[in-house]
Amino acid sequence: MNVIIVEDEALAAERLEMMLSHFDKDIQILDKLESVKETIDWFSKNEKPDLAFFDIQLADGSSFEIFKQIHVPCPVIFTTAYDAYALKAFQVNSIDYLLKPIDLDDLKGAFRRYEELKANFQKEETENDSLEQIRRAMQMIKKEYKQRFIIKSGSHLSTVQVQDVLFFYSEHKTVWLKHKNGKRHAIDYTLEQLEGLLNPNLFFRLNRKYLASINSIEGAISYSNSRLKVKLLQHNDDDIIISRERTSSFKNWLDQ
Repeated sequence: MNVIIVEDEALAAERLEMMLSHFDKDIQILDKLESVKETIDWFSKNEKPDLAFFDIQLADGSSFEIFKQIHVPCPVIFTTAYDAYALKAFQVNSIDYLLKPIDLDDLKGAFRRYEELKANFQKEETENDSLEQIRRAMQMIKKEYKQRFIIKSGSHLSTVQVQDVLFFYSEHKTVWLKHKNGKRHAIDYTLEQLEGLLNPNLFFRLNRKYLASINSIEGAISYSNSRLKVKLLQHNDDDIIISRERTSSFKNWLDQ
């Protein structure tokens, strides 16, 4: 089976490639692409693959833009951090999804569905139906971002509004919420889960340790190997580094 991976984070692409190899050693990765433009160019110059994995948010925009500009000639499985309830709408015809972080059992399930997809993919109505489902799912996603978090202090429960959060960070196997008032609170979410719950226009995953609000970015400077060093409000960590692979996405996010 010939497969392409469209993913702008090198580590995520490598992990998926490793999992695919573990699942089936006969799978051949034809290419790993990082952007909407690169993917469109690739399809115009190459024979169609049997299957494609598309990350939803790429360095130069949403992978849904690919569908708007060209006919995608193969089944697609999205990889994403969005909540599964919203992405149920993708499970139609040529569209399926894997929720990040990808689990091997979920990958196996996606390939079982792939066998079903092949039978329906040649139908003329498939592409239009799939695009309509994409539109509906994106509408759902835009309306259902998390608005508040419950925090606990002793036996007392209270809430923090998302707009009052500067950033989230992982420390000593605990994820902390940093409030704009300077206080921090432990929360029962992983950073991966938070990526799917929060509006990506307002929050950005800087690296494995930090997920920051647009309002928390005090500044950024160029760093070695085309990386960026970011300074966050009310935080003393001077080594918050954005990888070279994430730099373009970060700049696009700031420039929205």
